[in-house]
Amino acid sequence: MKRMLLMLAAMIVIIAGLGFVKFQQIQTAIAEGASFQPPPEAVTTIVAQQTEWPETLQAIGSVAAVQGVVVSADLAGTVDRITFDSGKSVQQGEVLLQLDTRQERAQLAAAEAQRDLARVNFNRMEGLLNENVISRAEFDGATAENKQTEARVGEIRAAIDRKMIRAPFSGILGIRQVNLGQYLSSGDPIVQLQSLNPIYVNFGVPQQATAQIRMGRDVRITSEDVAGTEFHGRVTAVDSIVNEQTRNIQIQATLANPEGRLRPGMFVQAAVGVGGGRSLVALPATAISYAPYGDSIFIVDNNTKGPNGATYKGVRQQFVKVEGARGDQVGVVSGVKPGDEVVTSGVFKLRNGAAVLVNNTVKVPNDPAPTPADN
Repeated sequence: MKRMLLMLAAMIVIIAGLGFVKFQQIQTAIAEGASFQPPPEAVTTIVAQQTEWPETLQAIGSVAAVQGVVVSADLAGTVDRITFDSGKSVQQGEVLLQLDTRQERAQLAAAEAQRDLARVNFNRMEGLLNENVISRAEFDGATAENKQTEARVGEIRAAIDRKMIRAPFSGILGIRQVNLGQYLSSGDPIVQLQSLNPIYVNFGVPQQATAQIRMGRDVRITSEDVAGTEFHGRVTAVDSIVNEQTRNIQIQATLANPEGRLRPGMFVQAAVGVGGGRSLVALPATAISYAPYGDSIFIVDNNTKGPNGATYKGVRQQFVKVEGARGDQVGVVSGVKPGDEVVTSGVFKLRNGAAVLVNNTVKVPNDPAPTPADN
């Protein structure tokens, strides 16, 4: 019995010792985990600077052709020849389509024969009149017949020319809507033709902003469909009435479009310079972390304190208010001060207090007016 008690006591001591050792190990692991600092994230940064942005009025607009028509048949007839391809550029006066003119050409040959005969008869009558052989009435009849045959020839030639469909102005063709041998009635569509350079942008502004919009104001046009490109033009027309439903007034800007990248019907963003300016901090668009609860940036803090009290280079998240964009930049009107070192890339992998390693060997785009080659 005594021996069993000794063995039981020994086992209790052993189990207690093992439990104590394990407890010490767990406490040590917890302490190490609490003081663990993950490796720093590589980021790029920029030093925030105050800048002046011109005051602008933002609006959504649509592109419209300066000249745009549906080329259609003037006279009825059968398509005899098609001389254009869909989507190609054409010059004013270029032949697009030829209708069958065999009947008109036969009529022209007969009319020309009648004209030649009438001309010979007129010349003969003129000589006889000078010799007082015929009366003035007979000569007047020959004169009228000569003019009538000339008019008939001109009429048939005009009909033949109207069956030769030409481009009314230079531009870009749409998709062909006719086929060879198809019968066309007068007014049937053949193809769209749009003049794309220059081009219009139409947009509406609130009636209270009408006083700020004047002829000749600079207009900056951007589109998500033509990323990285800005188009510049000027206000060339202000509508004379205000829309009763929207209380907006329609504005028209004209801009160069030499490469035809803007097409009629496209939605675009228009920014009209209205004079003056405002002071703000311009940051690269990549520096902004957009979220439903608010937009934010990450500012580098060289004195971030860890759980163990040691300082390191970390970041703190700062909510900001953004207004407007220009090229690669976004305007920040509050939440950041000049001199703050702001993270410009890698923000998606950061959190408040994260350690960072700044590497500015490669800079992010930060051009207020980039060119297509830059993008």
